This record gives sequence, C-alpha cells and structure tokens, in this order.
Amino acid sequence: MELDNKKFSLVLGSQSPRRKELLSWLNIPFCIIVADLDEISLEAEASDVAVDIASQKAHAVFDKITDVNLPFVISSDTIVVNRGKIYGKPKDKEEARKILLELSDCTHQVITGVSFLFLDPHTQKKREHFFYDSTEVTFNEITPYLMEAYLLTGDSLDKAGAYGIQGPGLTFISKVNGSYSNVVGFPLDKIVSELRIIFGDDWRKLF
Repeated sequence: MELDNKKFSLVLGSQSPRRKELLSWLNIPFCIIVADLDEISLEAEASDVAVDIASQKAHAVFDKITDVNLPFVISSDTIVVNRGKIYGKPKDKEEARKILLELSDCTHQVITGVSFLFLDPHTQKKREHFFYDSTEVTFNEITPYLMEAYLLTGDSLDKAGAYGIQGPGLTFISKVNGSYSNVVGFPLDKIVSELRIIFGDDWRKLF
C-alpha cells in the first residue's frame, strides 16, 4: 500500500498498561484513546465474542478521533473460557474467588480478539481487519493459602478470568501452550503476523 509520503498514525484503543507496554515494543509512536461502551456481545462462540467486542471498541475509538491524521486503531478484548463458560473481569473479590476455584486444577483457554480499523488513504473509507488468538493455560490446584494470598494482592480484579500471568498468579500456573503475550491480553506475535499479511514485509514503513 502506498500512502503518498504519508504515514498511518497508530492509536491504541486501550488504557491497559500491559497492552501499552507490549505495543511499545514495536518502537512505533502511538497515542491512546479509550472506548466508552458496555462490553456486550450477542455472539455465541467464544472467539466471535472476543472479536466482536474488540471491533466495537475499535469503532468507538475511531468515532472519537478528531485530530489524528490517517488513524490506524488497534483494539483488543480478552476472555477466558473453561468448559464452554466465558469469564470476563470479576466485579469483586468474592466473584474472583469463585472464578479461580472453577479454574483450579484444570486447563482453560485464553482468547484475545483483535481489530485493526483504519482509514484507507485511497478510498477515504474505514477498513477493518480482525482476528483472534487462543492459548491454553493449565492451573495447579489453588490451595486455600495461595488463594487468599493472591486475592490480597488485588491483581485479579482488573483481569479476565480473575488472574494475570505476569504477576503472583504464576504461583499456581503450571503450563502455557501458545502465545504468552496473548494471555497478557495483546498477542504481539500474531499482531505482527497480521500486519505482514495486510501490508507485506515492509509494513513498518507505513507507520
């Protein structure tokens, strides 16, 4: 894709410090604009739910942009799935405890949906590309001691499935099969691969 000596302006549609850190590893300047919406999907399949909410976020962010030239929005949504049940963020410590007990001593899936929403420089119309990544995570049995110690950290309250992989949750995570960054909530390796699919090996020159 030729941009006539212009470049896309990268926009991260998330206030998550973890996603901000991961995106910064691409060494591309970006700004942050947060979507204001209820994260509700009518989709049935877990992967479709994650992609749908990611897309909703991207469109909500795009509609708020007023002073960004050639915006390229990246938004994502992460869910945890265990035996067909979808888990988002817990509303309080008691719900976090309930979720973690259900995930204890078993393997679940972490699915992150991602949306690229950008302005096509040739048609001046919005163009969207979306995808998802899935990782299997296995927990050891979460003993009462580990449970209470983890809940006291407050780490579970802002994360899908009531845990984070990059903190004290590692005390009961025994195995990860797939992308680590996907479990963090931003599948960086997959994002790079999808950018290459759309724009080719020289995709970095467009930002």
